[in-house]
Amino acid sequence: MEQYAIKGGNPLVGDVEIGGAKNAALPILAASTMTDETVFIENMPDVRDTNVLLEAMQHIGVMIKRPDRHSVILNSGNINNLVVDTEGIKKIRASYYLLGALLGKYKCAEVALPGGCDIGCRAIDQHIKGFRALGAEVMIEHGLIKARAQKLVGSHIYMDVSSVGATINVMMAAAMAEGMTIIENSAKEPHVVDLANFLNSMGANIKGAGTDVIRIRGVQKLHGSEYAIIPDQIEAGTFMFAAAVTKGDVTVKNVIPKHLESITAKLLEIGCEVEEADDCVRVVASKPLNHTQVKTLPYPGFPTDMQPQITVTLALSRGTSIVTESIFENRFKYVDELTRMGANIKVEGNTAIIDGVEKYTGASISAPDLRAGAALVIAALAAEGLTTVDDIKYIERGYEDFHLKLKNLGAMIEVVQTEKDIQKFKLRVG
Repeated sequence: MEQYAIKGGNPLVGDVEIGGAKNAALPILAASTMTDETVFIENMPDVRDTNVLLEAMQHIGVMIKRPDRHSVILNSGNINNLVVDTEGIKKIRASYYLLGALLGKYKCAEVALPGGCDIGCRAIDQHIKGFRALGAEVMIEHGLIKARAQKLVGSHIYMDVSSVGATINVMMAAAMAEGMTIIENSAKEPHVVDLANFLNSMGANIKGAGTDVIRIRGVQKLHGSEYAIIPDQIEAGTFMFAAAVTKGDVTVKNVIPKHLESITAKLLEIGCEVEEADDCVRVVASKPLNHTQVKTLPYPGFPTDMQPQITVTLALSRGTSIVTESIFENRFKYVDELTRMGANIKVEGNTAIIDGVEKYTGASISAPDLRAGAALVIAALAAEGLTTVDDIKYIERGYEDFHLKLKNLGAMIEVVQTEKDIQKFKLRVG
């Protein structure tokens, strides 16, 4: 099984190019099925989740061409199956986006119940509530969510919680419903806005994305489009914290600094220098880092997907920090692994109390999920000695060429498969 072998101690220095946002790419790919015309998407991240979704789409009859690694041409004019139930699709959370897209276009869809990382309960009740409000019958049978309607009719929908997935799903279905749909308490995340912009480029009529009230006037037909996906704020934030943890100097390129404001604010608070330009952000960590308090919140608050990365950083900062996780209840599973590296963290319910330590030391650890896996790699880059990280398949779900990008910044990291590979790596890095 593939692992990362990492020798810590090198500050990360240099430039890193950020790819397209996985969390925007997945709903945009699903939405491309809502037209019979050809759609061309650029800045597509080449990660496991997007590839699994593309495979599932091909399975139901979508014609897919990859002119290059980061572009995809899709034509959904010959979809011949409205049941999405491949083995791979059960492993990714975003499978449910095909439900809203296919229901909107064909008034009928069946999709395998979603998987993804085990970071806590990610209920689909708000999705179901939204589809029912538009006039669909929804049931769960034999591991599939089934939705069908004679017709979809616009409705006034109040989301009980600000759910990104439900906002996206209902927005897609409503784009081809009759009349006006108003979604209140809608999620404001950048990828919600990106999907709305993509649907509008196909002829949808969506206003208010990025605020907590989205208005959608249904249209009968959507047309082809060319569209470029926004940069990935979570990948960018991960490299920003990697610079902080390793006492480095990293310029993160191809980003939208506005999307990174909550991350930048915390880095400044703990003592990093941050310089912003139009499409890049430079993080320099030349002084000892200080403690702070963090609470994860829906956008524009501090992202839950950045919680493990800031915790890894604060565990090497002076004083006592408190991190409160208000989105997912199971997101501190990586703390045991970090403790093996010398961190001093006590988890009580949804709060981590972190007493900063001088250093991490290398250990054999496992990635429990996507973001925690990336955070543990960052910890290993700052640790004394050798670390091996197991289960890197989680990290590959959402980071393209993660180890290669780190290597370009001066990290000593290799993908290894056997004990022999690890010994060779040890000899090479000394």
